[in-house]
Amino acid sequence: MSATFERGYNAFKEILDAPIASFFSSCVHCGLCAEACLFYTETGDPKYTPIHKLEPLRRAWQQEYTLLGKLAKLVGLAKPVTDAELAEWSPLVYDACTLCGRCSMVCPVGNDIAYMVRKMREGMTAAGHAPEGLVTATKRAIQSGSPAGVKWATVEATIKRVQKEFGFEVPVNRENADYLVLMSSWEILNYPEYLGAVGRILNRAGATWTLAQDAYEATNSGIQIGASDLARELVGRIVGAAERLKVKCVISPECGHAYSAIRWEGPNLMGRPFGFEVKHILEVLDDLRRAGKLKLKGTLDQPLTYHDPCQISRRGGVYEQPRTLLNQLAPQFREMHETGTMNWCCGGGGGVSANERAEPLRLTSFKRKKAQIEELGVKTLVTACANCRVVMEEALEHYHMDIEMLGLTELVAEHLDEEDKHV
Repeated sequence: MSATFERGYNAFKEILDAPIASFFSSCVHCGLCAEACLFYTETGDPKYTPIHKLEPLRRAWQQEYTLLGKLAKLVGLAKPVTDAELAEWSPLVYDACTLCGRCSMVCPVGNDIAYMVRKMREGMTAAGHAPEGLVTATKRAIQSGSPAGVKWATVEATIKRVQKEFGFEVPVNRENADYLVLMSSWEILNYPEYLGAVGRILNRAGATWTLAQDAYEATNSGIQIGASDLARELVGRIVGAAERLKVKCVISPECGHAYSAIRWEGPNLMGRPFGFEVKHILEVLDDLRRAGKLKLKGTLDQPLTYHDPCQISRRGGVYEQPRTLLNQLAPQFREMHETGTMNWCCGGGGGVSANERAEPLRLTSFKRKKAQIEELGVKTLVTACANCRVVMEEALEHYHMDIEMLGLTELVAEHLDEEDKHV
């Protein structure tokens, strides 16, 4: 037994907590989770059945913690988990699962399969079987603060661009602000207009806000790769900055897993509640709207639809807010057939987009989203996750689909009522 495999197997034993034990015990092997997984539906390959992806973890649980499993292992009737098997399973756990949680929604006994896959990734990472792309991204996140290697100098360049274009100051390290604004690597590199949009909206609402020089990146690669200690360190940087600056609320950007990491996983990782609120940018926009501080003017007079990011809508509960805004902005807003908590994933969440070997499968899985879009006949697709946006832009180009992608926050900023200002 190699040292890395031993670490991985020991990690398996450590992560087999009460929820996972109860999930394995209650599984009735009905197979309903298969039809909820886009990797299965778009390939027809049974190996992509969500519960099957957990087979090595299931056997570890059975052989280490159940009476019959222990006896079978003792007399040589149980097939032990091997390092070669974990290497074989790595593509199923990392390439063919976005942690979207759709399978968990259809499980008749309420098993959270996405939670189980995330836990299994912890053992896979400890055993050295995480994909190279995710390993590299996680190392960069620890070293530079960003999985894409984005340093503060790049953020400063974005700040200068925003200040020049919109004529307002972007505050940095401001104490006692209402909001600490976070961004993801994609927003810094691909969609710098996001920062300008947030600044315009918050300034128009009369709110105070700031960036933090030591905590500007929200993406948490530790969650995606399955390394709780690294996830804790990355969350801790944000928590430390928020507490040092004494802000009232941290705004998670248009990034699904960033929101999940800081909002839902964060307090558990840190082992304590936060002394500040955490909200997704869409929640903040809706709060401002309800308070009468966000007035919109004009409409986008073309058919469009909205893609629900899995971690924001299904796992995070931010479902009504984007629809309230879109119904105000877009008279021809059309819902997809399966939407909201049952929406189909873009295919690139959970670190899949950072995993180069997963690209062919990711593009195949996009056929489900492609069919949803084509069914509506729209030419504009709005979302609230920068990773979803990048993944879908690449897939739309691959399939030669003439579809415009828009971020909802930027769309709201473009329709601000400039005559209405709260100061």
